[in-house]
Amino acid sequence: MSLSILLAVLAAAFLHALWNALLRFGGSKIRAMVMLSYMEAAVGLAIALSRPWPEVAAWKWVAAASCVHFFYKYFLAHAYEQGDLSRVYPIARGTAPMMVAIVSALFALDTIAPLGYVGIGVLGLGILFMARGVFTDGESRRLLPFAFGSACATATYTLTDGLGARVAGDAAGYVGWLMVGGGLLFGLVMTFSRPKGFITIAPLKDWGMAAAGAAASYGAYAISIWAMTKAPIALVAATRETAILFAVLIGWLAFGEKMTRSKATAAVLIVAGVALTRL
Repeated sequence: MSLSILLAVLAAAFLHALWNALLRFGGSKIRAMVMLSYMEAAVGLAIALSRPWPEVAAWKWVAAASCVHFFYKYFLAHAYEQGDLSRVYPIARGTAPMMVAIVSALFALDTIAPLGYVGIGVLGLGILFMARGVFTDGESRRLLPFAFGSACATATYTLTDGLGARVAGDAAGYVGWLMVGGGLLFGLVMTFSRPKGFITIAPLKDWGMAAAGAAASYGAYAISIWAMTKAPIALVAATRETAILFAVLIGWLAFGEKMTRSKATAAVLIVAGVALTRL
């Protein structure tokens, strides 16, 4: 992975942590995710229409990935209903890189040096260590099934989207159509399965927050998918998980969550893991 790609993926990591943090403001996290999804569809459509039309073979990847993103959002929103940003985010994101690396190795999707796998392992260890408070600090364990469900969906869409963007030939356009499909699917299903007025009662400032989150979400994902067309998918996925560092800082500064010694140790492990993937 070149330095320019590394820096781009780090920027994507910050944007990803940012839009997750925006879900933590206000009331219902599920409603916030629905609003974000509608705004993602609008942003995605505007960008997709400005890009070359994807290859025909790419549409099946868009359809499949839209379904996977539905489950990702469903699990993530419900996890945030049960736990804090600095606990849900590490668990939800932490196990995905190992899943991606294992699948990449089993199906020979990319060639990764042994040290790269060591880095992925260290990175994953740091992220999981970051989340250990759910077991030791008396926090709600009801978040665990949802967080792990989100991790499985993350691993799945990382592979499908990385391959889909390669088939499409244009990462920006592919992500745009993906946000249209995924955003409308989640938004419509959740809207019509909820009480009447679920969305219309949301104040205007919440829609503004959703728009900001959608822009950050597109930027984060478009950069990541582009990077997956230039570097091994598993290494990009692992480096992207440095968003944990940004999420912990945001949780500390914006939400008053504790910065403990265990979190600092985990942060060192995460940085070490990223460094090893660069060697």
